Amino acid sequence: MNFNRTFIINFAVYFAAMAAIMLWLGWGKPMMLLGLFFTAGLAIGSLYALGGIGMVVLYRATGVLNFSAGAAGAAGAMISWQIVQWGLWPPLAWLAGIAVALVLTLAYGRWLAPLLAYRDTVVKAVATLGFALIILGLTSYAWHDDPRALELPTDSIKVQMLGFSVTGTRLLAFGFSVAIVIGIWQFLERTDIGLKLRAVANDRDLSGLLGIPILRVETMAWTIAGLLAGFTGLMFANLVRLQPAVITFMVIPSIAAALVGRLNNSALVLLGGLSMGVIESMLTLSPELKGVRPIAPFVIAAIVLLYSQRGQRLSFADKN
Repeated sequence: MNFNRTFIINFAVYFAAMAAIMLWLGWGKPMMLLGLFFTAGLAIGSLYALGGIGMVVLYRATGVLNFSAGAAGAAGAMISWQIVQWGLWPPLAWLAGIAVALVLTLAYGRWLAPLLAYRDTVVKAVATLGFALIILGLTSYAWHDDPRALELPTDSIKVQMLGFSVTGTRLLAFGFSVAIVIGIWQFLERTDIGLKLRAVANDRDLSGLLGIPILRVETMAWTIAGLLAGFTGLMFANLVRLQPAVITFMVIPSIAAALVGRLNNSALVLLGGLSMGVIESMLTLSPELKGVRPIAPFVIAAIVLLYSQRGQRLSFADKN
């Protein structure tokens, strides 16, 4: 993450704009009610940010904008729920869910993605969307659309903040997202594999000529993306709804969060995801605007892109 003057200005402008919108939406509402919606939004926004960070890491290393992360997380969440229903040890179920998401992500990254390595960015993105629909179809076939719930031990933990109660699961989602941003930054900046990831992101062909093991580096990026998809899927299943289609398409706000960071800055992805979650939650307080909640993340992302690219040409296309 480059904390240059432009970044600081954009960060400050975005933060001020989001804070103003939150104040406007919450004006005149009871403090207790605002606190509940704010913390709920932070928890969901943390998951948007985690999904977005997984996309950023993968995109920077492979050039793939992965639309299948939500489907992989949904499959993992359903496996976790099923193992718990069989009466097995819950931690084993959670680990199995993350493992399933990881295996699905790695399977695509190792065997399918290399076949499209030199295709256009849009082609690679559409291919991951097709993979997501295949996973969603199989998951929906295996588990009918019945009411379900995935419980975590952190649900029973209650922390009093400003007079209202916050569950441990929401705090876990928020804390994990912040830790991941710091961890990814340190990983990319201070480790050998992180340096190689950044080199491959800058120029895949030149990196190969310099002897960097492209396949190994890309496998690492897919592994990080798979682990984040699995964890995010479990959190969505607990905090939102345990339904394959719902979890699968939660990837859409994650894309918006990644776009706020222009697919390269984890700090802005975190800020974007958190603010989107809070504003989406607080829009519920407005009878006139609550109907626009589903499109709020992309409206925010579009405005940010227009502002940050003023006077420039915006492109996520391949260099060649």
